[in-house]
Amino acid sequence: MSKTIQCVVVCLVLCVSLAFSQGLSPPSNVTAMDTPNDDGSSVTIKWDAAPEDSGISGYQILRRIAGGGLEEIGEMLPAGATSYVDATIEKGNAYAYIVRAVSGTEATVDSNETAPAKGTGEWFHTGKIPLFVAMIVFSIAVMVSIYHARSGQEVFIRRIPGLEAVNEAIGRATEMGRSILYVLGLGGVSGAATIASMNILGQVARRTADYETPLHVPCNDPIVMNVVREMVKAAYLNEGRPDAYNEENIFFLTDSQFAYAAGVDGIMLREKPAAIFLQGTFYAESLILAETGNSIGAIQIAGTDSEHQLPFLITACDYTLIGEELYTASAYLSKEPMLLGSIRGQDWGKMIIFAAIVLGVILELAGISWITTLLQRVS
Repeated sequence: MSKTIQCVVVCLVLCVSLAFSQGLSPPSNVTAMDTPNDDGSSVTIKWDAAPEDSGISGYQILRRIAGGGLEEIGEMLPAGATSYVDATIEKGNAYAYIVRAVSGTEATVDSNETAPAKGTGEWFHTGKIPLFVAMIVFSIAVMVSIYHARSGQEVFIRRIPGLEAVNEAIGRATEMGRSILYVLGLGGVSGAATIASMNILGQVARRTADYETPLHVPCNDPIVMNVVREMVKAAYLNEGRPDAYNEENIFFLTDSQFAYAAGVDGIMLREKPAAIFLQGTFYAESLILAETGNSIGAIQIAGTDSEHQLPFLITACDYTLIGEELYTASAYLSKEPMLLGSIRGQDWGKMIIFAAIVLGVILELAGISWITTLLQRVS
């Protein structure tokens, strides 16, 4: 009797399972296509969403390369999924896909196999068109500003006290018969702050050449040292004073952070320069250098784009270039029309961005979110 009951139960379970699996509908409208706006390294598979009462608990994606067998790719997708991006394809190969629906009892049903799809790369990301338009507008603003600057129109740049004090610092050193110490920081030759600092050094070197004031530049990077030597040499040559250039005044000290700081401090205490320029990338050594320079009574002009070191430099130095002022310095000192025009064009670009942000906030408060959606799509 017990065996009969067991057989009946097994038959009922099998019948229920069979009926349930037969009621499980395969995914519909399954398509495979090249993923848009990529480099051709993926294919996107899409299908229609299953009804809530369909009994589907997940999907498994199966892939077939031409002439090969089916293979499962990726992990099980949730029941609400309607797309999958296969980023494991090989460029140039065509793949066909099947979406397998899986029920809670692990019953499965497969969709029809899609037509073969191949990944191809696109030259231009269509979602970045607004960004491209913004770049064109920004470029036009820069070019127009450069044109006006070259035509002789005066370009206004707000007063920067730290840069106006450059001539004062060099003049003070000349009157006292003492040297000038220029510290480029710890950045490499590819660093933006280091490049900006070298541009400032070029302008300082032109003035020291005119005043015949000794200029010392200790470096912590041999590549930076060689570049600086050529820049300073060119500055002295342009001022007609190549005989005043001394290559030994621009030297490699060490590439160790605190050994470099100790070496520069030693130069300060021995040479007692009348003016010290701390321009570039600085880290924990910034306050050590600035405090030593302050203790010998030198006029100090600092500049960095490192916001963590700005408080120390502002406290211990006479003048400090903050952030973008460091990048503006070469144009401010040289009055070169192309540099001045570039700065003005960049300012116009920033004003346009700021206006777009303000407009976006106002529209968002009014319930209009098209600018927010646009920016999310672009990013």
